[in-house]
Amino acid sequence: MSGPVVVGVNGSQSGMASVEAAAHEAERSGVELRLAYAYEWPTAQVSPGVPPWDRSGAGACRVVKGALTEAERWAVGAAPQLRVTHEVLMGSPVAVLESASREASLLVVGGRPPGGAGSLRRGSVAGQLAAHGRTPMLVVRGRPDPAGPVVLVGGHAQEVREAVEFAYAEAAARDTDLVVLERTTAWHGRSHDAFAEALSVQSGKHPDVTTHRARARGGLSRALVGASTRAQLIVVGTRGRGRRTGALPSPVGMVALHRADCPVAVIHSAER
Repeated sequence: MSGPVVVGVNGSQSGMASVEAAAHEAERSGVELRLAYAYEWPTAQVSPGVPPWDRSGAGACRVVKGALTEAERWAVGAAPQLRVTHEVLMGSPVAVLESASREASLLVVGGRPPGGAGSLRRGSVAGQLAAHGRTPMLVVRGRPDPAGPVVLVGGHAQEVREAVEFAYAEAAARDTDLVVLERTTAWHGRSHDAFAEALSVQSGKHPDVTTHRARARGGLSRALVGASTRAQLIVVGTRGRGRRTGALPSPVGMVALHRADCPVAVIHSAER
Protein backbone atom coordinates (compact mmCIF):
# COMPACT_ATOMS: atom_id res chain seq x y z
CA MET A 1 0.00 0.00 0.00
CA SER A 2 1.19 3.54 -0.75
CA GLY A 3 -1.91 5.75 -0.85
CA PRO A 4 -3.75 6.74 2.33
CA VAL A 5 -6.47 4.73 4.03
CA VAL A 6 -9.70 6.70 3.64
CA VAL A 7 -12.60 6.28 6.05
CA GLY A 8 -16.04 7.84 5.94
CA VAL A 9 -17.00 9.91 9.00
CA ASN A 10 -20.63 10.64 9.85
CA GLY A 11 -20.47 11.55 13.54
CA SER A 12 -22.28 8.44 14.79
CA GLN A 13 -20.89 6.25 17.53
CA SER A 14 -21.28 3.17 15.35
CA GLY A 15 -19.19 4.93 12.70
CA MET A 16 -16.30 5.20 15.15
CA ALA A 17 -15.77 1.43 14.84
CA SER A 18 -14.95 2.08 11.19
CA VAL A 19 -12.51 4.84 12.16
CA GLU A 20 -10.79 2.54 14.65
CA ALA A 21 -10.51 -0.28 12.09
CA ALA A 22 -9.20 2.16 9.49
CA ALA A 23 -6.58 3.43 11.93
CA HIS A 24 -5.31 -0.10 12.51
CA GLU A 25 -5.16 -0.73 8.75
CA ALA A 26 -3.23 2.49 8.15
CA GLU A 27 -0.82 1.73 10.99
CA ARG A 28 -0.15 -1.80 9.69
CA SER A 29 0.51 -0.43 6.20
CA GLY A 30 2.56 2.57 7.33
CA VAL A 31 0.36 5.10 5.51
CA GLU A 32 -1.68 8.16 6.42
CA LEU A 33 -5.29 7.95 7.60
CA ARG A 34 -7.66 10.39 5.90
CA LEU A 35 -11.04 11.17 7.45
CA ALA A 36 -13.64 12.05 4.80
CA TYR A 37 -16.83 13.89 5.76
CA ALA A 38 -19.65 14.23 3.23
CA TYR A 39 -21.80 17.33 3.69
CA GLU A 40 -25.15 17.72 1.96
CA TRP A 41 -27.30 20.83 2.20
CA PRO A 42 -30.62 19.96 3.89
CA THR A 43 -33.52 19.70 1.45
CA ALA A 44 -36.43 19.16 3.84
CA GLN A 45 -39.46 21.48 3.62
CA VAL A 46 -39.45 24.39 6.07
CA SER A 47 -42.07 26.92 7.12
CA PRO A 48 -42.46 30.15 5.13
CA GLY A 49 -39.95 32.80 6.17
CA VAL A 50 -37.56 30.32 7.77
CA PRO A 51 -34.14 30.09 6.06
CA PRO A 52 -33.66 26.61 4.55
CA TRP A 53 -30.10 26.47 5.87
CA ASP A 54 -27.78 28.06 8.37
CA ARG A 55 -26.73 31.12 6.38
CA SER A 56 -23.72 31.90 8.54
CA GLY A 57 -22.58 28.29 8.40
CA ALA A 58 -21.86 28.34 12.15
CA GLY A 59 -24.16 25.43 12.95
CA ALA A 60 -22.84 23.28 10.14
CA CYS A 61 -19.25 24.08 11.10
CA ARG A 62 -19.87 22.99 14.70
CA VAL A 63 -21.38 19.68 13.58
CA VAL A 64 -18.61 18.90 11.11
CA LYS A 65 -15.80 20.00 13.42
CA GLY A 66 -17.27 17.97 16.28
CA ALA A 67 -17.56 14.84 14.17
CA LEU A 68 -14.02 15.13 12.82
CA THR A 69 -12.54 15.92 16.24
CA GLU A 70 -14.19 12.87 17.77
CA ALA A 71 -13.12 10.68 14.85
CA GLU A 72 -9.52 11.88 15.15
CA ARG A 73 -9.60 11.16 18.88
CA TRP A 74 -10.66 7.58 18.19
CA ALA A 75 -8.05 7.16 15.47
CA VAL A 76 -5.18 8.44 17.62
CA GLY A 77 -6.39 6.33 20.52
CA ALA A 78 -6.16 3.24 18.31
CA ALA A 79 -2.81 4.19 16.72
CA PRO A 80 -1.03 6.98 18.64
CA GLN A 81 1.77 7.49 16.10
CA LEU A 82 -0.56 7.65 13.10
CA ARG A 83 -0.67 10.72 10.85
CA VAL A 84 -4.31 11.76 10.49
CA THR A 85 -5.69 14.28 8.00
CA HIS A 86 -9.23 15.17 7.08
CA GLU A 87 -11.30 16.71 4.31
CA VAL A 88 -14.88 17.93 4.02
CA LEU A 89 -16.51 17.50 0.61
CA MET A 90 -19.92 18.61 -0.61
CA GLY A 91 -22.10 15.85 -1.96
CA SER A 92 -23.66 12.50 -1.18
CA PRO A 93 -21.68 10.00 0.91
CA VAL A 94 -21.29 7.65 -2.08
CA ALA A 95 -20.01 10.38 -4.41
CA VAL A 96 -17.73 11.87 -1.76
CA LEU A 97 -16.19 8.55 -0.71
CA GLU A 98 -15.71 7.40 -4.28
CA SER A 99 -13.94 10.67 -5.11
CA ALA A 100 -11.87 10.72 -1.91
CA SER A 101 -10.71 7.13 -2.40
CA ARG A 102 -9.44 7.39 -5.98
CA GLU A 103 -5.83 7.70 -4.84
CA ALA A 104 -6.32 5.62 -1.70
CA SER A 105 -4.92 2.19 -0.97
CA LEU A 106 -8.05 1.23 0.99
CA LEU A 107 -11.53 2.64 1.60
CA VAL A 108 -13.19 1.80 4.93
CA VAL A 109 -16.95 2.06 5.47
CA GLY A 110 -19.39 0.85 8.10
CA GLY A 111 -21.65 -2.13 7.59
CA ARG A 112 -24.82 -3.26 9.26
CA PRO A 113 -25.23 -5.97 11.90
CA PRO A 114 -25.55 -9.52 10.46
CA GLY A 115 -29.08 -10.48 9.37
CA GLY A 116 -32.37 -8.73 10.00
CA ALA A 117 -33.81 -5.56 8.53
CA GLY A 118 -30.53 -3.70 8.95
CA SER A 119 -28.60 -5.91 6.55
CA LEU A 120 -26.59 -4.42 3.71
CA ARG A 121 -28.70 -3.42 0.73
CA ARG A 122 -27.81 -2.58 -2.86
CA GLY A 123 -28.91 0.99 -2.15
CA SER A 124 -26.71 1.40 0.93
CA VAL A 125 -23.45 3.34 0.81
CA ALA A 126 -21.40 0.16 1.13
CA GLY A 127 -23.57 -1.64 -1.43
CA GLN A 128 -23.21 1.12 -4.02
CA LEU A 129 -19.47 1.39 -3.49
CA ALA A 130 -19.15 -2.39 -3.82
CA ALA A 131 -20.92 -2.11 -7.17
CA HIS A 132 -19.21 0.95 -8.61
CA GLY A 133 -16.02 1.44 -6.63
CA ARG A 134 -12.49 0.89 -7.87
CA THR A 135 -10.58 0.94 -4.60
CA PRO A 136 -10.22 -2.07 -2.27
CA MET A 137 -12.97 -1.63 0.31
CA LEU A 138 -13.25 -2.83 3.89
CA VAL A 139 -16.78 -3.11 5.26
CA VAL A 140 -16.61 -3.06 9.06
CA ARG A 141 -19.19 -5.35 10.62
CA GLY A 142 -19.65 -8.17 13.10
CA ARG A 143 -17.34 -9.34 15.87
CA PRO A 144 -13.92 -10.29 14.46
CA ASP A 145 -11.85 -12.85 16.32
CA PRO A 146 -8.47 -11.15 16.97
CA ALA A 147 -6.79 -14.57 17.06
CA GLY A 148 -8.54 -15.88 13.96
CA PRO A 149 -7.26 -16.25 10.40
CA VAL A 150 -7.86 -14.23 7.26
CA VAL A 151 -10.31 -16.15 5.06
CA LEU A 152 -10.08 -15.87 1.27
CA VAL A 153 -13.18 -17.07 -0.54
CA GLY A 154 -12.39 -19.12 -3.65
CA GLY A 155 -14.49 -21.21 -6.00
CA HIS A 156 -17.21 -18.62 -6.54
CA ALA A 157 -16.53 -17.71 -10.19
CA GLN A 158 -15.09 -14.29 -9.33
CA GLU A 159 -11.60 -15.05 -8.13
CA VAL A 160 -9.29 -12.19 -8.91
CA ARG A 161 -5.53 -11.91 -8.57
CA GLU A 162 -5.87 -8.70 -6.59
CA ALA A 163 -7.98 -10.47 -3.95
CA VAL A 164 -5.29 -13.12 -3.47
CA GLU A 165 -2.60 -10.45 -3.15
CA PHE A 166 -4.68 -8.50 -0.63
CA ALA A 167 -5.49 -11.58 1.46
CA TYR A 168 -1.84 -12.63 1.74
CA ALA A 169 -0.72 -9.09 2.56
CA GLU A 170 -3.35 -8.83 5.31
CA ALA A 171 -2.44 -12.22 6.77
CA ALA A 172 1.24 -11.23 6.81
CA ALA A 173 0.54 -7.83 8.39
CA ARG A 174 -1.73 -9.38 11.04
CA ASP A 175 0.75 -12.22 11.67
CA THR A 176 -1.92 -14.85 11.19
CA ASP A 177 -2.80 -17.79 8.93
CA LEU A 178 -4.65 -17.66 5.64
CA VAL A 179 -7.57 -20.01 5.02
CA VAL A 180 -8.59 -20.48 1.38
CA LEU A 181 -12.22 -21.57 1.44
CA GLU A 182 -13.31 -23.50 -1.65
CA ARG A 183 -16.37 -25.44 -2.69
CA THR A 184 -16.30 -29.22 -2.56
CA THR A 185 -17.20 -29.82 -6.22
CA ALA A 186 -14.49 -29.65 -8.85
CA TRP A 187 -14.20 -26.45 -10.88
CA HIS A 188 -12.00 -25.72 -13.85
CA GLY A 189 -11.35 -23.10 -16.50
CA ARG A 190 -9.32 -19.92 -16.87
CA SER A 191 -10.59 -18.46 -13.61
CA HIS A 192 -9.51 -21.54 -11.67
CA ASP A 193 -6.10 -21.66 -13.34
CA ALA A 194 -5.43 -17.97 -12.71
CA PHE A 195 -6.54 -18.33 -9.10
CA ALA A 196 -4.28 -21.34 -8.51
CA GLU A 197 -1.34 -19.52 -10.08
CA ALA A 198 -1.95 -16.43 -7.95
CA LEU A 199 -2.02 -18.57 -4.80
CA SER A 200 1.28 -20.17 -5.75
CA VAL A 201 2.93 -16.81 -6.47
CA GLN A 202 1.75 -15.13 -3.28
CA SER A 203 2.59 -18.16 -1.15
CA GLY A 204 6.16 -17.86 -2.42
CA LYS A 205 6.24 -14.14 -1.65
CA HIS A 206 4.90 -14.69 1.88
CA PRO A 207 6.66 -17.81 3.20
CA ASP A 208 5.82 -16.87 6.80
CA VAL A 209 2.08 -17.09 6.11
CA THR A 210 0.70 -20.58 6.74
CA THR A 211 -1.92 -21.40 4.10
CA HIS A 212 -4.77 -23.83 4.72
CA ARG A 213 -6.98 -25.09 1.89
CA ALA A 214 -10.45 -25.81 3.26
CA ARG A 215 -13.38 -27.47 1.50
CA ALA A 216 -16.76 -25.91 2.15
CA ARG A 217 -18.99 -28.69 3.41
CA GLY A 218 -22.68 -27.88 3.25
CA GLY A 219 -22.22 -25.23 0.57
CA LEU A 220 -19.80 -22.36 0.13
CA SER A 221 -22.17 -19.69 1.45
CA ARG A 222 -22.99 -21.61 4.60
CA ALA A 223 -19.33 -22.43 5.21
CA LEU A 224 -18.38 -18.77 4.70
CA VAL A 225 -20.85 -17.60 7.35
CA GLY A 226 -19.59 -20.24 9.75
CA ALA A 227 -15.95 -19.35 9.12
CA SER A 228 -16.68 -15.66 9.72
CA THR A 229 -17.44 -16.33 13.39
CA ARG A 230 -13.84 -17.42 13.91
CA ALA A 231 -12.05 -15.08 11.48
CA GLN A 232 -10.44 -11.66 11.60
CA LEU A 233 -11.37 -10.87 8.01
CA ILE A 234 -13.21 -12.29 4.98
CA VAL A 235 -11.80 -11.40 1.53
CA VAL A 236 -13.88 -11.67 -1.66
CA GLY A 237 -13.15 -10.60 -5.23
CA THR A 238 -15.50 -8.97 -7.70
CA ARG A 239 -15.48 -8.28 -11.42
CA GLY A 240 -17.52 -6.35 -13.97
CA ARG A 241 -17.71 -2.82 -12.63
CA GLY A 242 -19.33 0.03 -14.45
CA ARG A 243 -20.54 3.47 -13.48
CA ARG A 244 -23.92 2.92 -15.08
CA THR A 245 -24.64 -0.72 -14.58
CA GLY A 246 -22.22 -1.74 -11.83
CA ALA A 247 -21.92 -5.25 -10.51
CA LEU A 248 -22.06 -6.39 -6.95
CA PRO A 249 -19.90 -9.34 -5.93
CA SER A 250 -21.04 -12.85 -6.81
CA PRO A 251 -23.93 -14.37 -4.83
CA VAL A 252 -21.37 -15.84 -2.44
CA GLY A 253 -19.77 -12.41 -2.09
CA MET A 254 -23.15 -10.90 -1.34
CA VAL A 255 -23.69 -13.48 1.39
CA ALA A 256 -20.45 -12.26 2.93
CA LEU A 257 -21.65 -8.65 2.84
CA HIS A 258 -25.08 -9.54 4.24
CA ARG A 259 -24.30 -12.18 6.81
CA ALA A 260 -20.62 -12.35 7.74
CA ASP A 261 -19.89 -11.89 11.44
CA CYS A 262 -16.57 -10.13 10.84
CA PRO A 263 -15.26 -7.38 8.53
CA VAL A 264 -15.38 -8.08 4.78
CA ALA A 265 -12.87 -6.83 2.21
CA VAL A 266 -14.24 -6.40 -1.32
CA ILE A 267 -11.41 -6.38 -3.86
CA HIS A 268 -12.14 -5.24 -7.41
CA SER A 269 -10.38 -6.62 -10.44
CA ALA A 270 -8.04 -4.22 -12.21
CA GLU A 271 -9.44 -5.44 -15.54
CA ARG A 272 -11.53 -2.88 -17.41
